[in-house]
Amino acid sequence: MPVHPRPAPSPWPLVAGLILAMTLWHLGAAVLLPVTQDEAYYFDWARSLSWGYFDHPPGVAAVGLGTRLAAGSALAARLGGLLAGTLTLVLLARLYYHSGLVRRDDLGLALVLAFATLAGLAGGLLTTPDTPLALAWALALHEGERALAGQRRRWLTAGLATGLGLLGKYNMVLIGPVFLWAILWCDPRALRTPWPWLGGLLAVLVFAPNLLWNLDHDWLTLRFQFGHGFALDPGALAGTASAAIEPAAPASWWGRIGGLLRYLGGQLGLWGLLAPALIALAVTRIGRRADPGGPGPVIAAHARPLLQAAALFPLGFFALVALGSEVEANWPAVYLLAAPALLAAPLRGLRRWVLAGAAANLLLVSLYVYHGATGALPLPDSQNRILRESHGFRDLATLLAGLDAPVYADRYQLTAMLRFYQPGLPISQWPGLTRPSEYLLGQIAPRVDPATQPGPFWLVTRRPVPPTLPGFTSVGSRTLYDCAGAPLAEGAAPPCAKPLHEWHLYRFEKSPAGRFFEP
Repeated sequence: MPVHPRPAPSPWPLVAGLILAMTLWHLGAAVLLPVTQDEAYYFDWARSLSWGYFDHPPGVAAVGLGTRLAAGSALAARLGGLLAGTLTLVLLARLYYHSGLVRRDDLGLALVLAFATLAGLAGGLLTTPDTPLALAWALALHEGERALAGQRRRWLTAGLATGLGLLGKYNMVLIGPVFLWAILWCDPRALRTPWPWLGGLLAVLVFAPNLLWNLDHDWLTLRFQFGHGFALDPGALAGTASAAIEPAAPASWWGRIGGLLRYLGGQLGLWGLLAPALIALAVTRIGRRADPGGPGPVIAAHARPLLQAAALFPLGFFALVALGSEVEANWPAVYLLAAPALLAAPLRGLRRWVLAGAAANLLLVSLYVYHGATGALPLPDSQNRILRESHGFRDLATLLAGLDAPVYADRYQLTAMLRFYQPGLPISQWPGLTRPSEYLLGQIAPRVDPATQPGPFWLVTRRPVPPTLPGFTSVGSRTLYDCAGAPLAEGAAPPCAKPLHEWHLYRFEKSPAGRFFEP
């Protein structure tokens, strides 16, 4: 009797189990971890929807709409981000499968790589502009792969995804060269059809509302992001629409090389304890199959140029930027969505290293989340950023809600945290003291005009001396200390050796007419 080979097991039960487990971890972490300062800022946008904001386009505000369900609830506010993170994993699984990872082990390994980087673990937990960007980037790659496989009409949905991604974060523009490279390499005849061009037009149309908003606001967001990304000084953009953008002094060659090395180190750091497996692969198996007894390269011919460009172009683009200015580690992080598909087969022989690194990353991030919720771990002060980002603000907001006069803050982060825990508190950012923000536009909170402010009012700040506010004089102060594992305390001295926060409340009154007092 002929012996028929057993069919390969379907990868989808494993994929479904992995995505469920990953989603449950993100859900548990979202419940435990208090809201961070930038999250609170974006959640405040969600209460006043617009086609644009000072710092970013509106996608992150749409993702944060859950904050309207329950004031001060981290879980409610993060529901949109949790859903986006799960959908991103689903799209990546389908993309990897259609690209050639049909073996259960290869597909599962690629999905573990996508989830267990530090960026992947944070991506489905913290709500930032990278949340809608990752979802749109994954959708665009998925549709682009289908278009390259012969379904050219899918360039329309790839264009739709690109437009939605631009509404999330302007980095989405990098998908354009990725698509162009893939088309020229795999299917240049597609350029003789209307579908890629109509897809590009659709992307522009979807993105158009933000462009029109920028046009109506003197290109505020685009100028801010351009200045932020290329080491320019955006000036007081929120205070005046005509503020100049001055270039920073050019860096020396040593400075450029140092910036590039810091950039590369930051990208390696995003892999966390998965990095040893990547280093071992680069040192011992580059250019060779990791599993000599298994099949050769598994990525389909039509998908390989797309995935390679999606992995290499963001890395290369921001490497060039790093030669002239500081680059934050998350800026090119979309490359981490395509790279797992390319690495899964070469890493077969290092599967144990990958799984051990993924488990270690998961454990360390879980402990950090637990520490953020409880402050229980004996971490040094330099590693306590998560507590400084999230601890004590609920108590501070409750105290400020009981004051007898309006309250203002000097920093947008502090303003956002207070408004998250006390949405009814009419607090905003006092202009001119720190970096401008959305609060100075008067869109999500009343804009403070010092010339018409009657006083008295309170200003909350970390400054140990009251700032100079022309036209006002400081007539009183209170000092509040926030210590890990303890309620907010007031007094002349901190109740612990190293407070997480030392906040100062200064009461200001209108100065006598015609006189200005230094506090």
